[in-house]
Amino acid sequence: MAPSTQFEVAQPPKDAASAISFAPESPTRFLVSSWDKNVYLYEIATSDEEHTANLVQTYTHQAPVLDVCFGANDNEAYTAGMDWTVRRLDLTNSTQTVLSKHAAPVRCVVYSPQQSLVVSASWDSTLHVHSPSSPETHLTIALPGKPHALAASPTKLVVAMTARLVHIYDLPTLSKALATLAQTGTQPADIKPWQQRESSLKFLTRAVSCMPSDAGYATSSIEGRVAVEWFEDTPESQSRKYAFKCHRQTAPDEEGGGDVVYPVNALAFHPVYGTFASAGGDGTVALWDAEAKRRMRQYQRFPNSIAAVDFSRDGKFLAIGVCPGFETGMEDYSGQGQTSVFVRELGETEAKGKGSK
Repeated sequence: MAPSTQFEVAQPPKDAASAISFAPESPTRFLVSSWDKNVYLYEIATSDEEHTANLVQTYTHQAPVLDVCFGANDNEAYTAGMDWTVRRLDLTNSTQTVLSKHAAPVRCVVYSPQQSLVVSASWDSTLHVHSPSSPETHLTIALPGKPHALAASPTKLVVAMTARLVHIYDLPTLSKALATLAQTGTQPADIKPWQQRESSLKFLTRAVSCMPSDAGYATSSIEGRVAVEWFEDTPESQSRKYAFKCHRQTAPDEEGGGDVVYPVNALAFHPVYGTFASAGGDGTVALWDAEAKRRMRQYQRFPNSIAAVDFSRDGKFLAIGVCPGFETGMEDYSGQGQTSVFVRELGETEAKGKGSK
């Protein structure tokens, strides 16, 4: 079994990282979006048995970029920005096309390869559902609260909002509604969530990630907790959901002792084993076995808060965006010159859970 290795990206963003996304085809390409108004494309290379992550291209936007995801292939990406726009980015020629414009900054964007849909969530409390093949039209879905996190499984879309609201949409249903809009020019009036839930977490949701098995999802909060839930709405299935404390440190006795609680800023499920990574304001990344309800390992602490994580599509790499967090107490917050991106090459069974094959 090859040992685990970890290396740092040589040319990281100039300000705080907001999201990381690995390519759908190549396991060595990934994007990082940043508050410095840029999206960065990196390629992991191997030379003399050593890994490096080299900057391939920088894509400049008009405002800070809050989220990024790849599209149908390695040369297509979508961005969500503070300029209120959802953009399609051609990574080969750097062409940017505005898919739609919200009425406030766009917090999240996801791409569903199964349905060929791009979904964006904005602080104007709406979702926009786009089809890349028909960029001139999109569905607009009103939300009951301000969205803070968004994730897609093969058939479901999970939206986490203020007031502990969680809406789950059926992606095939959204695809049919968009097709109806394209054919008739009229949006169906009754686009409703497949399920409406109240979060198991008592405080603001910071991140959400869906299981690759399409069975459920995990959410995290600003209060150092993670919840794991399943989609199936049966008493048996719902009895399996649970929440747990994490990303906490014990304060020194001279400071009164007790737990220092950090936000859990990012979650990512392993695409092969179905285990997941959590990353927090305490500067640590932990791997969890969702089925066995246990922590598998916690990595050595990074120099700052962790804002974003993602696994490569083959599960061999974990990219980690590190930058100062608001929990550091900085009066004039800035990630300028203090942002790093690390890549960990996982050992063969490093992310393998107890019940994984």
